[in-house]
Amino acid sequence: KSDSDTYTCDIGDAQSRAKLVVQEKPCIFAKELVDTEVTEGEDVILHCETSKSDSPVKWCKDGKSLRNSSKYNISRSGFEAKLVIHRAEERDS
Repeated sequence: KSDSDTYTCDIGDAQSRAKLVVQEKPCIFAKELVDTEVTEGEDVILHCETSKSDSPVKWCKDGKSLRNSSKYNISRSGFEAKLVIHRAEERDS
């Protein structure tokens, strides 16, 4: 993306110009979430990988955003995004 700019080619007094626009490659899932089963009361880890390490990730349940708490631990390391659900209950399904 940093190569986006106006480029010129000069021959004597003549000049040709062109504008180059490099569009950012979209972020995709390199590894998607997988269905998981856990025994009630155990911790469960859900993780996925993205094609970009700096893209923001948002974890949701039932359409509502999750955030770090005593129940959920959300982390990001490089390309991996991880959600730990502590002491899983049936309502976490």
